Amino acid sequence: MTVSTESELDRVLVLAPFRKDADYIAALLQEEQIEVMAAKLDGDLVNHLEKSPGMIVITHEALNPTVVAQIGSHLAEQPDWSEVPIIVLLERAAPLVRIRSQLEGCWPGARVLFYTRPITPLELVNGIQSNLLVRLRQREVRDSLERERELRLELNHRVKNILASVQSIFQMTKRGAATLEDLASDFSGRLQALSKVHAAVFEAGGEEVRLSDVVELTVSPYNGDGVTRIDVSGADIVVSRDAGTTIALCLHELITNAIKYGALSQPEGHVSLMWTIAGDGLNEFSLTWTEVGGPPVREPTRQGYGTRYVRSALGSLFGTAPEIVFAPDGFRCSVRGPVERISAT
Repeated sequence: MTVSTESELDRVLVLAPFRKDADYIAALLQEEQIEVMAAKLDGDLVNHLEKSPGMIVITHEALNPTVVAQIGSHLAEQPDWSEVPIIVLLERAAPLVRIRSQLEGCWPGARVLFYTRPITPLELVNGIQSNLLVRLRQREVRDSLERERELRLELNHRVKNILASVQSIFQMTKRGAATLEDLASDFSGRLQALSKVHAAVFEAGGEEVRLSDVVELTVSPYNGDGVTRIDVSGADIVVSRDAGTTIALCLHELITNAIKYGALSQPEGHVSLMWTIAGDGLNEFSLTWTEVGGPPVREPTRQGYGTRYVRSALGSLFGTAPEIVFAPDGFRCSVRGPVERISAT
């Protein structure tokens, strides 16, 4: 006696123990492709209520104390968004006032509608359909509330992560700054790098971003007017938001170091940035930063913020420490690790 529908809230629970009322109502609703559950007035009712019917149709002959109490318990357990409509079918001689008062006491705040029999099929079907439409609207409210809650949680998570990143960047920049001007300049640059990658992820519309987009946003300010100072090449790959953020910030540090001390401090100097995906199953990612044409390189006696950050961030991201080489002919930094460490999936 059932017809499948898309939602459990479209089911109608029918409680009509006498004559053939249950069969009659079921036949009417089946013609409208509405699923019907006909329950007996025993433990079967509790099982049907646990299936969360969209509404209840009950004849007044079924309104014994046990049934009223079981329905009342079901209504009391409903979430805030849910209001189960109940149609009560009364005989013409039934004491409406007394029944209404009894049900208001047992089902406080319930959406109860009373129909007097005999009732036309069209009136009954229209009443049930209109109340199922109300349930549809309630379900939409539920879904909207769930989406809003998920968005609030995600926003809170992202804001915490961003603030933690900003705090970390500030503390490490402060330790490496010699003057207030250096602090302001370096901190501003690092915040701009962080902002760019978040903008790239936002424009991508999700939790993943193309690595080429992240790199382009990071290096584009240094390639212009027909001059390419940073040559970029790499495989087409999509990375997670966190991986994109980390790589962008590391590139920003490498660029800053190259401008101050390395290849980009000289007119003829340039940088090669390349990443590849290799291995038998294309499961190994490698990224290499190579500087040429700059001043002779000497390994510093003191490790600065940029180097510390790159070592720590890339090591954490890929699971292996990057190789940083202060070769006389040019600074090099390379790292490799499993693709799955940076994958968006």
